[in-house]
Amino acid sequence: MTKAGWNFDNSYNRLPEIFFTNVEPTPVQSPELIILNEQLATSLGLQANELISDEAVAMFAGNELPEGASPLAQAYAGHQFGHFTKLGDGRAILIGEQITPKGERVDIQLKGPGQTPYSRRGDGRAALGPMLREYIISEAMHALGIPTTRSLAVVSTGEKVYRETILPGAILTRVAASHLRVGTFQYAANWGSVEELKALADYAIQRHYPDIHSAEHRYLSLLKEVIKRQALLISKWQLVGFIHGVMNTDNMTISGETIDYGPCAFMDEYNPETVFSSIDVQGRYAYGNQPPIGGWNLARFAESILPLLHEDQDKAVDIAQEQISKYPDLFKSNWLVGMRAKLGLFNEEKEDQSLIENLLDMMHKNKADFTNTFRALTLNRYEGMEWFETSDFKQWQEKWYARLGRQQESKESSQQLMKRHNPGVIPRNHRVEEALEAAVQGDFEVMKRLLKVLSDPYSYSPEQAAYCTLPTEKNQPYQTFCGT
Repeated sequence: MTKAGWNFDNSYNRLPEIFFTNVEPTPVQSPELIILNEQLATSLGLQANELISDEAVAMFAGNELPEGASPLAQAYAGHQFGHFTKLGDGRAILIGEQITPKGERVDIQLKGPGQTPYSRRGDGRAALGPMLREYIISEAMHALGIPTTRSLAVVSTGEKVYRETILPGAILTRVAASHLRVGTFQYAANWGSVEELKALADYAIQRHYPDIHSAEHRYLSLLKEVIKRQALLISKWQLVGFIHGVMNTDNMTISGETIDYGPCAFMDEYNPETVFSSIDVQGRYAYGNQPPIGGWNLARFAESILPLLHEDQDKAVDIAQEQISKYPDLFKSNWLVGMRAKLGLFNEEKEDQSLIENLLDMMHKNKADFTNTFRALTLNRYEGMEWFETSDFKQWQEKWYARLGRQQESKESSQQLMKRHNPGVIPRNHRVEEALEAAVQGDFEVMKRLLKVLSDPYSYSPEQAAYCTLPTEKNQPYQTFCGT
C-alpha cells in the first residue's frame, strides 16, 4: 500500500491506556469495492487509482492494514436518551491518523470491521444499506457546507449480518477531524483520574484548538470554543431542516463536526415536532428540540471538566454555568444570521425575527415543504403551492419586499445571497431509500446519480428538478432506524 499515499502519525494511542484498547479488525470472506470517494481521497493525499486494487480493497475491509496503522477501539460513555452508560467503539476501529498534504490530521476509521471489547454482545458488523446511507448523507452534508465526518469508501464483505432479517454485510471507511466526543470526557470524569482527564483535555486542545494552548485559563477556553462550535453547527442543521435523530452525548464531537448518521433524515413538511427515529418515541430529539438538547449536552461536557475549571468545586460550577448560559444566545445569533441570508437580507433590523417567525408559522399551519418554500422564494416562482395564494402569505410577502427595499443591495444581489444559502436540493428521504433499495439489489447507478445531484446543492441546475418532488402517500409516514 506504499503507492497509495498513506501517511500515518498516530497520536491517540499515546494517551493513557484507559481511553482505548488495541484491537485488530476481523477478516472478511470476499470484500468488493462498492464506492470510492475519489475527490476526498485526493484531498487526503491518497492516489485514487491505487485505491481500487485488491490490496486496497482488502485494507478497506480490514483484512490488511497499511504501513503505519495502529488499530484501536476508543472508550467513551454517553447519555443515551438521558440515561448515562459506559460505551465504546462496539463496531468501529480507528486504524490510524492520516496527515494530509495541507498538514491536517484526520482519523481513518473502519465501521463494521468486527467485534471489540466494547461490543456488548453485538457482532461488530454493519449492513450494506446503512453504510451506504451514511455515505450519502454525510457527503450531502459536506456539500451543504455543514461540518461533518466524511465517507471515503464502502466495501461489501461477502458475508451476511443478522438483524430483524438477513442482510448483506459492508464496511464503511469514515474520515473525521477526530472521534473525540462529549462522551469521551464523561468517561474520563467517571472512570479516570484528574490527571487522565487533564491529558485528554490537553490532547483535545492541541488537536482542535491549538491557539488556546498558551491561554491563561485554557480549559475554560476549551469549554468556550466547544460551545461556540456546537452553537454554530446546530444552527446549520436547523437552517436546512436536518434532524440528527440521536443526539446522545456520545454523538456530539469536541471538534464541532456532525457524527453518527443513524436515524437521521431531512424534514419535508415544516413541523418543529418532526421525528423520524423509530426509537425516539417521546420526541426528545425532534427538530425543534435540537437546539436545547445541544445546550443540555454541553452542560454535561462542562460537568465532566469541572476539576479543570477550578479547584473549588462550587466556583467551578459557577464558571461552567456562566458559559453554558451563553449558549442559547450564541445559537440564536447564528440562526438569525442564517435565516436573514435565506431571505436575502444583508443587514439587521429589529423586526427581522418576527418576519422570520411569521413565515415559519405560516409554513407550519399550511404544512409547507421546508426546502421547496425557500427555493420558491429564491426563484420568485410560486406555482404548485396553494398556500402562496392565501391572504396571509400575500401580506407577509409585502412586508418582506418592503424589508428588501430598505437595504442598499440590489434585488439581484439578494437573490444571489439566497441561492448561496437555500439549497435547491436535499437528500429527500424517499430518494435515499430508492437508491438504497436498488443498491442492495446490486444496482448502484441510482445512488450514483443521486450523489452527483447532491454534490452541488446550490447550483439550481435543471438536473435538480426531479429530486425536488415530494414523497407520495405510500412513502409516508417515514421512519428511520439506528442501522448505522
